[in-house]
Amino acid sequence: MIHSYKLGGMNIVLDICSGAVHVVDEVAYDIINLYEEHTREEIAALIPTKYKDNPEVTKEEISDCCDQIEELKASGQLFTPDTYEPMADTLKQKTSGVVKALCLHIAHACNLNCSYCFASQGKYHGERAMMSFEVGKQALDFLIANSGTRRNLEVDFFGGEPLMNFDVVKQLVAYARSVEKQAGKNFRFTLTTNGMLIDDDVIDFANRECANVVLSLDGRKEIHDRFRVDYAGNGSWEKIVPKFQRMVEARGGKNYYMRGTFTHANPDFLEDIKVMLDLGFNELSMEPVVCAPGDPSALTEEDLPIVMAQYEKLAELMLERHRAGKPFTFYHYMIDLKGGPCIYKRISGCGSGTEYMAVTPWGDLYPCHQFVGEDKYKLGNVWDGVTNTDAREEFASCNVYAREECRDCWAKLYCSGGCAANAYHATGSIKGVYSYGCELFKKRMECAIMLEAAKLEDDED
Repeated sequence: MIHSYKLGGMNIVLDICSGAVHVVDEVAYDIINLYEEHTREEIAALIPTKYKDNPEVTKEEISDCCDQIEELKASGQLFTPDTYEPMADTLKQKTSGVVKALCLHIAHACNLNCSYCFASQGKYHGERAMMSFEVGKQALDFLIANSGTRRNLEVDFFGGEPLMNFDVVKQLVAYARSVEKQAGKNFRFTLTTNGMLIDDDVIDFANRECANVVLSLDGRKEIHDRFRVDYAGNGSWEKIVPKFQRMVEARGGKNYYMRGTFTHANPDFLEDIKVMLDLGFNELSMEPVVCAPGDPSALTEEDLPIVMAQYEKLAELMLERHRAGKPFTFYHYMIDLKGGPCIYKRISGCGSGTEYMAVTPWGDLYPCHQFVGEDKYKLGNVWDGVTNTDAREEFASCNVYAREECRDCWAKLYCSGGCAANAYHATGSIKGVYSYGCELFKKRMECAIMLEAAKLEDDED
């Protein structure tokens, strides 16, 4: 299977199963797209008809191009057959029961009242609560005990707003550091915050202990303050931006992500990215909102072409700034054309419900933060472990080949079947397909591949 498209002045042919990317001229592009459905004789007759005004397109050139296609096919770089399906179930089953990461819901409470919040203002449709040190300690012990031979373990302090329970965050990190060496483990901590409570103590702690921090900013002041308000209705932009700037500067401009959300109010999200750049932030992420279809914030079909165009313009801006020596990172465009994720990751996805779990303030286990509060998918707790083995097995069997809609999709080995939570909330099944999200993902991948291919061409020149 191949996927061919034109973007950024380039003719791009992607070989799905090998991951090979080919940037070709117009004639080769047309021949490749005819190759599987036509004989060489038919191609030799069709191509001259299209290029009748171009004397350089000769029978010899067409024949040479066909020979090169055959060579690429023989070397496994073009029209590569899909041989991965038989291993899809076995690969994921091998790691079932081995946990490598936890999302600790350190606070089911928030000091902001964002109307688009998927977590119901941090309460996850339940009660406000703070995780105790005892529950968090047990969660870390659960992770160590269930991580098998994995040495590197990841823990994200999440909410709500985790800094509302900062003392427990510090206690848990201190505990983890006290036991990791003896346990033969290495903890990597991440903190996700809205920034309202950032101070010098938080900055010093994060720089010392957190491998990454995720900072919530939606870009333009008027966009950010439309949703990200306190309980009195006041916007938070002016309070948090100086704090974010101090934190990022203290981290040397590295190991952070400025994470924004775009909604029906700002499908032109590139303008928000430009504001973030002007503020001095270069590690960026803008995520489409996750909410019910009837929500005023929800992206609509009318928004789709606007968002698609924004992704293309974003790639153009990134290439322009790269060439000017002022690069920036966009999370969804991070792709490695020379290597990339292993085939296990490409088939199996994020590992929610098997390798990755969320922990509530009460110690309950869920497949990920977006499933918290869904009783059907409560996996167990940090004392008894996973007791809902049926749910865990459902997630273990969830791979790109478990979704019929994904089988013939060119992007399947990039999205790994997509987000199980988005699929569940859109279709009622973790093996469903969130079609709107699929369209956005495919456009992001086309842009990301074009961007990296252009950079490689620049490096070669």
